[in-house]
Formats: sequence, C-alpha cells, structure tokens
Amino acid sequence: MKTQILIAALFFSGFITAQQKKDSLKIHAIDAVNIKKQVFKKQGDRLVYDVASSPIAKGTNTFNLLKQTPMISSIDGKTLKILGKSDAIIYINNKKTNMDAEALIEMLKATPSEDIQKIEVITVPGSEFQVESTEGVINIVMKKSKNNGYNGTLKMQNEQGYYNNPNAGASFNFRQGKWSGNSNFRTGSWTERQKYSLSNGDSTFRNESYGFNNDPNNNYSGGFNVDYEINKKQSLGFSYNMRYNKSFNSILDITNWQDGVLTNRTVNHEDAQTRNHSFNLNYEIKTDSLGSKLTSNISYLWFNRDKVSFNESFPLNSNPNNKYSALHQSVPQIINNYAANIDYLKKTAKGATWLMGISYNHTNTDNDTKQDKLQNGEFVPDSKQTNHFIYKENILGIYLNYERKLTEKISGKIGARYEMTRSTGDIVDKTGFERNYNNLLPYLNLNYAINSDHNLSYTFSSRIRRPRFWELNPSRTYFTPTNYTQNNPFIVASKFYNQELNYMYKNAYYANLSFTMVEDASASDMLPLQGKSTGPKLDENGNIMYDADGNMIMETTKFLRYIRTNYGKNRELNLTLGMNKSWFKDIWTTNYSVNLKYSIYKGAVLEDPTSRPGPFETEELEPYIIDVKNYSMSLTLNNVVRLSSKKDWYLGVNYFFASREAMEGGVVGVRQSLDINLKKIIGDWTIVAEVNDLFNQGFYRVEGIQPNGRYNNITNFNYPRLISIGVTYNFGNQKLKKAREMKSANDAVKSRT
Repeated sequence: MKTQILIAALFFSGFITAQQKKDSLKIHAIDAVNIKKQVFKKQGDRLVYDVASSPIAKGTNTFNLLKQTPMISSIDGKTLKILGKSDAIIYINNKKTNMDAEALIEMLKATPSEDIQKIEVITVPGSEFQVESTEGVINIVMKKSKNNGYNGTLKMQNEQGYYNNPNAGASFNFRQGKWSGNSNFRTGSWTERQKYSLSNGDSTFRNESYGFNNDPNNNYSGGFNVDYEINKKQSLGFSYNMRYNKSFNSILDITNWQDGVLTNRTVNHEDAQTRNHSFNLNYEIKTDSLGSKLTSNISYLWFNRDKVSFNESFPLNSNPNNKYSALHQSVPQIINNYAANIDYLKKTAKGATWLMGISYNHTNTDNDTKQDKLQNGEFVPDSKQTNHFIYKENILGIYLNYERKLTEKISGKIGARYEMTRSTGDIVDKTGFERNYNNLLPYLNLNYAINSDHNLSYTFSSRIRRPRFWELNPSRTYFTPTNYTQNNPFIVASKFYNQELNYMYKNAYYANLSFTMVEDASASDMLPLQGKSTGPKLDENGNIMYDADGNMIMETTKFLRYIRTNYGKNRELNLTLGMNKSWFKDIWTTNYSVNLKYSIYKGAVLEDPTSRPGPFETEELEPYIIDVKNYSMSLTLNNVVRLSSKKDWYLGVNYFFASREAMEGGVVGVRQSLDINLKKIIGDWTIVAEVNDLFNQGFYRVEGIQPNGRYNNITNFNYPRLISIGVTYNFGNQKLKKAREMKSANDAVKSRT
C-alpha cells in the first residue's frame, strides 16, 4: 500500500508540474500532511484504548499497561477496578479468561505489551456477558499474525515487604499450520503479615484486642490451550488450567483486654491447601462471509480447599471466669461444576447484529465442617458447631441482543437475559432451605456521535449478585472465644439496577455519571453484631455447674460476631471526570481521574440468622441499624515520563487517594498510595524496579458507631509498602499470533469460588 501511494504521489506531482508549465498556473505545493491516530475513543457500548498508537505501550507488561488505561486503576497490584468502584472481569479477544484471579494477574504480568492491539473498557456490559452486580468488562484484543513459529517469556521477580517473596514464571506459544497452542507455568512464595487492632463496647464496658497474623503461602499454577483449525470455517479447541496453593502454619495471635484489664490470649494455628482444576472443550463454525458464527462449550470445574485449625485461649489473670479452652476445627470445601453453552452471532447485510444464546450450570458444593471442643481433658465432637452443609444450584440462562446503526450519528443496542435459578441447601440433620427464582435482566445502550469532538451515550442494565460459595459455608474463625466471624448459608441474591451517562470530548477528556440501585443488599464485608447470651455455667472441663440447692448456675457473656447477611437497600451516585493525554511530543503521558460519590445505605439486622441457641440458653442481640448518607471522593494520577530519546528509559510516578467513606460496617479511613517505578529496556530484556505505597498509607481503618452508642473499631495494617525488582526476557517470534482464546461455559461459577 505504501508503494502504491508513493507511485501515485510521484505520478500526480509530475502531472501537476506538466500542467503548471503548460498553463502557466501558480501552484503551491503541500509539503506534508500529518494524521495522528486517535488513541482513546468511544465506540458503541465501549471505550477503546488503541495501545498500538500509545507511547507508553513499549517494553512493559499487560498488567502495567491496564493500570495506565483510562478508567482502570489498581492500588494493590492484585486487582483491577473500573472507574474506581466496579470489579473488572477480563476477556481476551471477546472470550472470558479461563483461570482464577491470582493466576490471571500473573498471566497479565507475563504478557508483553507489544502483543496488545487495543484495550476495550465496557463499564456497563451487555446481556451476552457473564457478569454480576456492577462488574465491568476489560476486553484485551491481541495483535494478529498468521506466521508460523514460536515465542515465549521468562520472568523472575523478587518482592520485599515485611518478608521476602520471590516468584518466577514462563509462557510458551506456538503456531504451525492448522495447529496452535500456548502454555504457562507460575510458581512463587509469599508470606502475608498483618497487624490487628480491634475495640468494641459502649459507655458501660469496652473490649480491646491486639495481635498479628502470619500467613505463609506457596503457589503453583499453569495450564495449556490447544486449537485445531479443521478448515477455514471450523475450529476445535481444548484448554486446561490448574492452581495449587499451600498455606501451612498460618498463625493468628490475639491478646485481649476487658475494661482495661488483661484477660486472655488466643492463638489460632491453621493449615490449608487449595486445588483448582478446570477443563473446557470448544467448537466454533463460521456460517457466512459477514462474520456470523456458532460457538459451543462444554466445561468442568473441580475446586477443593482443605483447612484445619487448632485454637487455644490462655487465661492471663486470676478471674475464675477466665479458663483455658481449646478446639479443633476442620473446614473442607469441595465444588463440582458442570456447564454448557451455545451462542449464535448473526450479522446482516444491512449492518445489524443479532446475538442469541443459551447456557446451563449445575453446581454441587459439599462443606463438611467438624469441630471438637476440650472437655474433661479430651477433645469431643461439638454437635452445635458441626455442620455438614450441601448446596446444589441449577441455573438456566437465555439471552438475546440486537445491535445496529440507526443513522450516521446514532447507534443502539438492546437485549435481555432471562435466568432461572433452582437451588437447595441442606445442613444435614439440622435444617435446610429451597430457593427458586426467575430474573429478567434487560439491557439498553444508545450512542450519539454529536460530531468528531463530542460523543454522548446512555446505558441501562439489570443484574444480580449471587453469594460466593465460600460465603454460604457456615463455618467460624475465632479471634477470641466470644469474638468470631461466620458465613451465612441463608444469604440471598441481591438485585442491581445500573444506569450510566457518558460524555467524551476530543477523545481525551471524559465525564461519567452513574446511578445504581440495590435491593436485598448485603454488605461488602461482614457486619459486627453485638449482644449477650445467657446459659448454664460450665466448669473448666465443660460440665454444667449447680448450686447447693441443685439449681443450674446461669451466667451471661457478651459477644461480638462478624456475620455476612442481607440488610436492606442502597443507592449510589457516581461522577467521574478523567483525562488521558500526552504532552511534549509524547515525552510525558498522563492518565488522571477523580471520582465523586454520594451513597445511601439503609436497613437493619435484627437477629443473627446463623444462631441456634441450645437448651436453657437465651440470646439478646442489639439491633444493628444502617442509616448512612455519605459523600466521598477518590483521585488517581498516573504519569509516565520517557527519559531518553532511544525510548529505553522510563519513569513512572503514580498517586492514589481515597477520602473517608461511610459504609454499612462503619467509616473507612483515608487511604493513599504513592508508587514509583523505573524501567530499562535492553533488547529483549526488560528490567523494572518499583516501590509501591512508599509511605505505608494504603491500609484499612474502620470506625463503626451505632445510634445506641455501641462502637466497633478495626485497624488492619498489612504492611503495604513493597519494593520489587523484576527481569523479563522475551524470546522467539514476537509477532506470532496467539492461539484462539476460548470462552468457558462455567466462567460465571469460577468467580464465585
């Protein structure tokens, strides 16, 4: 094409010169025409970041590239957020990634940015996407080339936090004729260190707890994907992914005071192993030359987490109510999921697109929790806290979308997703429930391209949020004998209604206004429930005590339980203003955004849905009232500066700030993080030195005060400052086309494990 343009230019310049001589006309030559490609633009229901045209896309990895993408942010190096609020679901070439969250982040960090063509940000996804609540979609579009050959990446990184945490990974891709494939393997070890400060009470009493948690982890993960092109219209693919995590000798050590008096010390030792295996078989056939196609998937997921713990409480004063206690606990979780789906994409000659599909998911979870308590010097089963919970869920989904361009300036997309859910939960020999519900989830997007500088769009979507499977498992984790966390098998799905108005100016500046309504809302974290229970007094061996007349001696104890449950409704209004722009001939690239939020949380928890008092026991729970109206803001400033004309030295300076924010469980304190990185590119090698959260300000503090004066305060300091050095080596043909990414039928279930 360049040769043809050059020949045409020479021809017409000669023709003009001849005409100039012949007709004695004065013609002014045009020296040059500079056309700059749009890096960031609005297209239909998504915002497109053209990475190939961006100056920051050289010599980095995909995860860092996503952090620099407009509307996307990350403050912990482990998760990605859209507009500072919505969790991000990753798709690659319009196919949802088939791996768990931690393995996915490692894969993104190992993928060279040079492989990426563009990044699409969909803040409110259509009916065809398997997402929940307010989740958004990031679709990564890879560069395409049909060259045969192979390539790969080797990466080593050493991270220094409270402990030293090394990790390494490798990936390999190949293409030969009709066969293509890729594989990856990652391994690493890290130890999480957290320091806790807990306090609760009212004007009449106060409890205080201080301690730490050390959680060592060893992780191995990997997988492969093989694709065979049967002919030009048909393809068959198979993928497998696995992850194994071992966390042995995790220690939670808490010392407790009551009304300023040292009472006891609780130590919890925990060993846990997690295994995750997933398989997917994919078939795709193109049905015409316009791009219509039929896609089908069959998937299987097996998830197994084994956790055993030994909890001891040691008395630290002579109070007779303080006595040594201990318990053993086993909390296994097994998930089996079988899934299938069929999608048909139909494109018409008039430019319209139809998408219709059907999906089915069957999930069976088995959680056989066992607990033994110390009694008469021996451990005996505690029937009250032994729960064999079996949960079965069947979801049938049908969805339909229609998209077309109505005029030269107006385009639209309308769709709906209908889901039928049938589920049963059974706590063997105790209680059970059955939940059957249907949901019609409509979707609408209208886009108005006012002119080349202005674009306006409106989107409406309805979604639900089903409880994660581990949230349903009714197991406890103890801080003290009367202070623990517990999941809730009776929690129900929440309903979300999302609206969004987006305006873009000159493909560089944007404003996003969104409004979300939630019914049957559940807190983003557990709610602190306080109260007192009265029952028979037990001696140090766990036997009931009697007075001289043969009457039971009763005693009253105060408790604090962190319970996950539904509470009511919330409303959230967000305004995000952002800018993505390069300065001084692309030497300095900026990605700035500010988010302003107004939230209303309203509801109450009047009883503990997980509590089952025994014989002769009574319980009084202080009502937990949620009536919050709150303004908050967050700020993200990302800067990349090219330090050399050879484009081999780069400096990154990023800053995040979040103001105090009132939520269901209390007021979250100010958080901020200053990150600095220096990158050097040497041929196929990239060396990066980073400091994340330089001033250790990215930890959580929560203050919760109820109308009756009861309070609950938590500080969780997780040593957020991290210093790391990473070395990446890319080998082989870097323009090799990736194997066809395949959508797995059980993607929606993976996120709930």
